[in-house]
Amino acid sequence: MPNIETFENPHPKRNYVIRHVAPEFTSVCPKTGQPDYGTIEIEYIASDLCIELKSLKFYLQSFRNEGVFYEDVVNRILDDMVTALSPRTMVVTGSFTPRGGMHSVVIAEYPDEAEFADDE
Repeated sequence: MPNIETFENPHPKRNYVIRHVAPEFTSVCPKTGQPDYGTIEIEYIASDLCIELKSLKFYLQSFRNEGVFYEDVVNRILDDMVTALSPRTMVVTGSFTPRGGMHSVVIAEYPDEAEFADDE
């Protein structure tokens, strides 16, 4: 996997939404070997760091020939982005093109609401 490069947030004291949309995401279905296409949207409120776009592009392209289920790829992207950035919040949405008459959308969030349920 390519490194996810970052840069210092120019406004770390302000909560503002950053949204990156990659409408040409490609991976491979691990069951059929057929290509999967979709849009990956990464939305976050930065803390100290922001994603550098060229490295994000290369990171997402690294899935092009990888056999990976939708659920896995969206959660892996979230985990990798959270590790690189330590954002205040982040949501990764994968909206995949129809296959066999089915359209799939997978959404993963940080912080995970389940983390809060364990604290009660």
